Amino acid sequence: MADTGAETIAVRRIERAIAATGLVVAGVAEDQWANPTPCAEWDARAVLNHTVGGMRIFAAELNGTDPGAEHESDWLGGDPRGAYAEASETDRAAWNRPGALDATVHISLGALPGPMAALIHFTEVCVHGVDLAVATGQQAVVDEELCGELLAVMHGLGGFDAYRVPGVFGPEVQPAPGAAPHGQLLAYLGRKLA
Repeated sequence: MADTGAETIAVRRIERAIAATGLVVAGVAEDQWANPTPCAEWDARAVLNHTVGGMRIFAAELNGTDPGAEHESDWLGGDPRGAYAEASETDRAAWNRPGALDATVHISLGALPGPMAALIHFTEVCVHGVDLAVATGQQAVVDEELCGELLAVMHGLGGFDAYRVPGVFGPEVQPAPGAAPHGQLLAYLGRKLA
């Protein structure tokens, strides 16, 4: 299949989310890994671990390899920043392989066509990057334009409420008056910021 504009946009959004989350990861202080996050069950380290695990699993699927561990295994070890940087390179390369979006990607949600897998992955990396930014007081480095794009995509999906299940997304909550795009996005996904 020839590369279309929509496919290029999907991959570029993933790359932008990886870069934006990388800025947040780089700014996490050593004493902040246990900070609570908008993901009620996870601290900052657990959010990053989940994100890195997802990056590794998506990349393995796209490359036809074994990720080497389960999604919630310890992917970070003693070097969370290094683990994220390494996963970022692998993930970015996998999504940029010719024909990556032609693949069927098998994850816990089932077998997904490449474009839907790309949207889910973009959502995961972007939203968990924001979760981490909120948890560590780094909202100023959030890519607000990217958050706004993701929110617009979600509003454009018919039947988004089907994803509002425990462990995925909660019921929409009211964002704070004048909330920035990242706050609107988290509220749409059911995360309470205060």
